[in-house]
Amino acid sequence: LLDMFRSLFQRVKTMAAVLLRRLLSSSFEEIYPGLTVDMQMAIKTELVTSIQTEASPNIRKKVADIAAELCRNLLVSFSSVWNFPGIFGNQQQHYMEVIKRMLVQCMQDQENPQIRTLAARAAASFVLSNEGNTALLKHFSDLLPGILQAVNESCYQGDDSVLKSLVEIADTAPKYLRPNLEATLQLSLKLCADTTLTNMQRQLALEVIVTLSETAAAMLRKHTAIVASSVPQMLAMMVDLEEDEDWSMADELEDDDFDSNAVAGESALDRMACGLGGKMVLPMIKQHIMTMLQNPDWKYRHAGLMALSAIGEGCHQQMEAILNEIVSFLLLFCQDPHPRVRYAACNAIGQMATDFAPTFQKKFHDKVISALLQTMEDQTNPRVQAHAAAALINFTEDCPKSLLIPYLDSLVQHLHVIMVAKLQELIQKGTKLVLEQVVTSIASVADTAEEKFVPYYDLFMPSLKHIVENAVQKELRLLRGKTIECISLIGLAVGKDKFMPDASAVMQLLLKTQTDFNDLEDDDPQISYMISAWARMCKILGKEFQQYLPVVMGPLMKTASIKPEVALLDTQDMENMSEDDGWEFVNLGDQQSFGIKTAGLEEKATACQMLVCYAKELKEGFVEYTEQVVKLMVPLLKFYFHDDILFMGSMPLLLECARVRGPDYLTQMWHFMCDALIKAIGTEPDSDVLSEIMHSFAKCIELMGEGCLNNEHFEELGGILKGKLEEHFKNQELRQAKRQDEDYDEGMEETLQDEDENDVYILTKVSDILHSVFSSYKEQVLPWFEQLLQLIVQLVCPSRPWADRQWGLCIFDDVVEHCSPSSFKYAELFLRAMALSLCDTSPEVRQAAAYGVGVMAQYGGENYRPFCTEALPTLLGVIQSPDSKVKENVNATENCISAVGKVMRFRPECANVNEILPHWLSWLPLNEDKEEAVHTFDFLCDLIESNNPIVLGPDNANLPKIFQIIAEGVANESVKSEDACSKRLANVIRQVQGSGGLWTQCVAMLNETQQKAIQDLLNTA
Repeated sequence: LLDMFRSLFQRVKTMAAVLLRRLLSSSFEEIYPGLTVDMQMAIKTELVTSIQTEASPNIRKKVADIAAELCRNLLVSFSSVWNFPGIFGNQQQHYMEVIKRMLVQCMQDQENPQIRTLAARAAASFVLSNEGNTALLKHFSDLLPGILQAVNESCYQGDDSVLKSLVEIADTAPKYLRPNLEATLQLSLKLCADTTLTNMQRQLALEVIVTLSETAAAMLRKHTAIVASSVPQMLAMMVDLEEDEDWSMADELEDDDFDSNAVAGESALDRMACGLGGKMVLPMIKQHIMTMLQNPDWKYRHAGLMALSAIGEGCHQQMEAILNEIVSFLLLFCQDPHPRVRYAACNAIGQMATDFAPTFQKKFHDKVISALLQTMEDQTNPRVQAHAAAALINFTEDCPKSLLIPYLDSLVQHLHVIMVAKLQELIQKGTKLVLEQVVTSIASVADTAEEKFVPYYDLFMPSLKHIVENAVQKELRLLRGKTIECISLIGLAVGKDKFMPDASAVMQLLLKTQTDFNDLEDDDPQISYMISAWARMCKILGKEFQQYLPVVMGPLMKTASIKPEVALLDTQDMENMSEDDGWEFVNLGDQQSFGIKTAGLEEKATACQMLVCYAKELKEGFVEYTEQVVKLMVPLLKFYFHDDILFMGSMPLLLECARVRGPDYLTQMWHFMCDALIKAIGTEPDSDVLSEIMHSFAKCIELMGEGCLNNEHFEELGGILKGKLEEHFKNQELRQAKRQDEDYDEGMEETLQDEDENDVYILTKVSDILHSVFSSYKEQVLPWFEQLLQLIVQLVCPSRPWADRQWGLCIFDDVVEHCSPSSFKYAELFLRAMALSLCDTSPEVRQAAAYGVGVMAQYGGENYRPFCTEALPTLLGVIQSPDSKVKENVNATENCISAVGKVMRFRPECANVNEILPHWLSWLPLNEDKEEAVHTFDFLCDLIESNNPIVLGPDNANLPKIFQIIAEGVANESVKSEDACSKRLANVIRQVQGSGGLWTQCVAMLNETQQKAIQDLLNTA
């Protein structure tokens, strides 16, 4: 290939250059390191020579591209053969002025527009490569005007490469734009508004502004006028629709044209509303939307309604306040003369039903259900009819059951009539779009109505089974899949008793589908519906489902094992790959992207969730498959391409299943999981996934118990937890620093609070892990814990936020509960904080402190006696404060009541029991904190069984009151049949039962609900 660079034929040289670049780009690691040093030197020399001597600008550029590709791969090993200095790596600082001067000169080259363009791209790449270097970005800020000028010039030459670089800067280094933000925004707005440019260029210009709304919202919020001017541009794009006479009759729903202005404008509006917030965006857009909705041109009304759909998430709080006004106006458009406007109205209703649930359903159920059912009658416009059914699905999914029940007859009647009519249309014309949506609507209604759907079961089931039996053609795969989903959801809704007569026939249909379609294409929509349906059948049939596992597990494991295609691409390669083919891209900067083919990932996620379902429902019945499922699931801890796939709740469930095989098998399985779980806690970047992994790990330790972690595990886990706590404090400091930023505003504060909530949630999972370790290992784990001790002490400092203090106290509560009496050696580190926290302004902190007093009394030992004595008056004061029973305080108050009970029960010498007991009795039962309620009932049983005169009263006068306490506890499920104290309470009642008049007196004091609760207790305990 190098020899061909010397060819006399232009085409030969061009082809050689293209092939060599492609070779270096795709196979560098396989080829280049294997070459001799002389050959490597020859390549470099030949490239430099060709750049210097080649006469053709086109070929010279291609050779320069090869050199750049080689340079990129050999960044750390430039040699003296190169005729320009080592400007990267550790030499960058030395050549800073040289780099800057070179870029400035090239961007000012008046004779060569292409040089100006390339210099601007190089400057942008350099900025992106140094995004974290604040001083460098400031030093290079005077390059930005040149970049902006190149953006403007190149766009009108048909080149959008510099504009793409500007989008990358907005995404990765937005603060670089701050000194010239006004100019950047004005240019972007000008290009976006210029209809002589291509749609892609206009959309890219808009993307600069929208990206800044996401990456630098506070900075952008200061430029109100520009933001306000960008809103009409987005709306204008959304009006850019084509007339299509066949639109309303289309039976296949094509994916949105993501390159169209209408879709780009809608997406931009959605993102900007989420980025900047409704407080800023809604006032800017509201009047525009109202004007558009009154426009005689249907395209404007359509765009206005789609805009209303788009801003719901970002403007949630502000729109909720005027929801009555919006919905009243919106519903009028369900009767609009143009079908595409009616479609957009259904779209807005469906989106708002999701965005504002359940408020939307509670306020507008009558109007919305009526409007949608009426729109579903639109037989002449199937596309509108189908979208009304889709909106009904959104509405019913989040609709409280009690609100939907009154409409069941009407809903069912409409859905049944439409289903029958569309079945006939399917047979006669082959049309299926509306039927697909109606089947899903039926499923959604049944799912919400649950047992109330039983009377309508026989109306639908025969037709649904008929569809599954006969819709076997390839074009009916989606309909068949949705019908399978509908049958399984109805079965789950009506329950086993009603469904059982059809269960066998349905199972045979599913089995036939499974065996007949083993050669299903990987993207067959039936697969995911089948997988979910099997899991629902498992829930319905319970243990009886075990017999079907050999049939369902093969395809399920195959789907769960899908591996996605990935690729590293430059901009040119990416343009040849379409998102329509299932590819999604992440911008890595420098005109490079990481691509992943996402086709099959949703199915993979669903399959993993179904495996969890089988393990949960079948328990030991799933044991045959635990090993292969564990071998599939554990590597997914490192699978970063789909968050739902990391459904690590499966780990403790699989251990539960494996127990039946004995301790050796269980231990072997745990060893396979343990290392991977610990490593994942240390490396998982997504906080939602991380919290799930940490929760799963804690549950596994509780299940496996003492001995499940070896010294290496403890060492690694200790380092990771220490890192998480240090990161927690560091993030708090960073947030405080951001509050001093010149762009700090109310919107940024909301973002910072969201970040804080995420951090606190991880802190709760650190607490969960420590709880499981303490409860399993007791005192022997304290030496290991000491590496974390000072960080936990830092959490309970009075200056920390209340959530820190709450969880710090919870951790010390666990130390006292599980590691006493040895825990007392740390008492001086937390007792003062515990005492102060008993009357903290935060109820969560009071609750944690009160629980701590309770466990000190119960488990702490003699050393904690003085503290229990000292804490008691404070506890009594908190309980007796006027607002102790208001909703936000009740959990903390109940923990205080329980703690007082524990002090009297386990440390009676710390309290004047005879004086406190009547008060304590008057505070019972506890209704919110079920765990502490059981402790209070246990103590109450002790007192009754010992014939305590204060509790029973003279001549058992207090027994009616005690009956009321017990009855309320049972009625509120504060005490359940499986609790040990329930049998003791039942025995108390039975003793009174034989006493004649006293029994009558006690029962007479109870209302009907309380009497039923007493009877339930006697029947079950």
